[in-house]
Amino acid sequence: QIQLAESGGGSVQAGGSLRLSCAGSGYTYSNICMGWFRQAPGKDREAVATIYSSNQRTYYADSVKGRFTILRDNAKNTLSLEMNSLKPDDTAMYYCAADKRIMPFDCYSGSWRSEWQSWGQGTQVTVSS
Repeated sequence: QIQLAESGGGSVQAGGSLRLSCAGSGYTYSNICMGWFRQAPGKDREAVATIYSSNQRTYYADSVKGRFTILRDNAKNTLSLEMNSLKPDDTAMYYCAADKRIMPFDCYSGSWRSEWQSWGQGTQVTVSS
């Protein structure tokens, strides 16, 4: 069973930076789709960025392109999200997720259809203006 644990959230002023990390355990395969999602109060959960671990190809939501970078370290089984030029609209609970069923193209094109298989507990990011 895949287990995921996020860390690195916090409070920052607009324009600042944060780095989120996700430690994975319970699996060793490198062919897996991993991603970061977020959910703000009163809003639906949305995908922020995804990466397919074997080819490192990525998908980003339009709202974060050019500001966020998703990174996967297969050797350490970790996933990170570097967030720069943060805006108050980025305030949300951020979740790490993984799903080995998602095909590579669907992962890095953002075109998956099913609910992701494994989720972390989330880490809060708050950006003040």
